[in-house]
This record gives sequence, C-alpha cells and structure tokens, in this order.
Amino acid sequence: MPTGDARRSVRRAVVTGGAGGIGLACARELSARGIHVVVADLDEQAARNAADEVGGEAWVVDLSDTAGLEGLSLEADILVNNAGVQRVGPIHEYQPEQWRLIHRLMLEAPFLLIRAALPGMYERRFGRIINISSAHGLRASAFKSAYVSAKHGLEGLSKVAALEGAEHGVTSNCINPGYVRTPLVEAQIADQARVHGIAESEVMEKIMLTDMAVKRLIEPEEVASLAGWLAGDDAGMATGASYAIDGGWTAQ
Repeated sequence: MPTGDARRSVRRAVVTGGAGGIGLACARELSARGIHVVVADLDEQAARNAADEVGGEAWVVDLSDTAGLEGLSLEADILVNNAGVQRVGPIHEYQPEQWRLIHRLMLEAPFLLIRAALPGMYERRFGRIINISSAHGLRASAFKSAYVSAKHGLEGLSKVAALEGAEHGVTSNCINPGYVRTPLVEAQIADQARVHGIAESEVMEKIMLTDMAVKRLIEPEEVASLAGWLAGDDAGMATGASYAIDGGWTAQ
C-alpha cells in the first residue's frame, strides 16, 4: 500500500473499487478538487489506468482478504469505502460463502480500513470517511439478504466512527444511492429476472425503478459530486448522517 508523506501539503484520498463505476467517478471528482487519489482495486490494469487518468497512484488489493488488512497502516485524509459486489437469491438458497464474501468486502473491510486510517487522521486533526452505502442501507428488498444486511451494518459503523472522530476533526457519513448506472447494476438484471420470474426487459421498470419517484438511473457523477462536497472543509459539521440520492425512493 502506498504510504505517502506525512509532510505533504496536498490532501490524500483512498478510494476503494476506484477503477470503475461510482469509485472511478469519485476518483475523478476528488482529483479535480486538487486531492491526490489512491485508486484501490482488485483489477490491476484497471487500477493503473484509472490512477494514470487522475494523476494518482494504484493500490492493487483484494479487500475480501480481510486477514491481510489487520496490520495495515493507511495514510489517508479522505477514505471512500466504495468497493462492493452483489449476489441475488432467496435466503434458503443463498450460498453461505457468497454471503460471507459480501460481508467481508462491504462491512469488515471498511472497518479495517477506517481502523487503519484513523490514527493519522487524528494526528492531523482532519479526516473524511465517506461510505458508499445504498438505499438498501435504509430499506430492504427481497432476495438481497447479504447486501442489505452488510449495508445496514455499514450505516452503524459509520455512525460510530462519527461519534468517536468528532473531537479529532474527523467526520463519517454514508451516501445512499438508488440504482446507479454501473456494471454492478447491469450485472443484476439476469438474476433479478430469474428470481422474480419476469423477462430481463422488464427488470428496469418493474424492479429497479418501481420505488423511485424519478424514473431513471442515477449517474455515477451525481453520487461523486456529493462525495466531493463531503470531502471538503465546508462539510465539517456534516457527520453521522446518511445522504439519500435515490430519486425519492426512501421518501416513501
């Protein structure tokens, strides 16, 4: 893991899952704000391409290997916990290892990264923890037991980090998008059609957009713009919160 220089004048962000989708949009947004970005991703070539694009660094890492993160020291002023996967299926058919994978990647890894970053943030009296949660961190949907429970856990972790970090200048928040135009969402369509017994062409209207008042997918850049604000100095009093950007889904 790149460790950086404690004497630096430019703030440093680590974005997990930063080589694509919301993560890449966040990397671009933070870089545009003059922040040095470390793109953390499992895909080595994609991570290096993204890092080259934003003038940052690549950190090739398997965040589901949580044992390897336990001794980590992470030099970051801003931590964006974004990496995730999705598996769709009824509880009685859900594979236990797939359930554990989602929890390792989307709850245990964020805990370990926060744990690794906090000492430096506390020392510098500044830190921004931005957890890319989901509308599913606030609401449940059938056939997503692992994802929903991991995101609900991330919400709680984020709030505890906010309470502990407050006296040290560290904020912690969740961003809660609805369905975003990313490969992660597109990859769900076949599974959603199968478990709901509908055609793939019906998934967008009948499943993904049915609870959203604004009937379109969210763009990754819209999520990233909120992350950019939360990363800045003006967001010092924004902490312990969950920011829905879901087209009105959770207003119901």
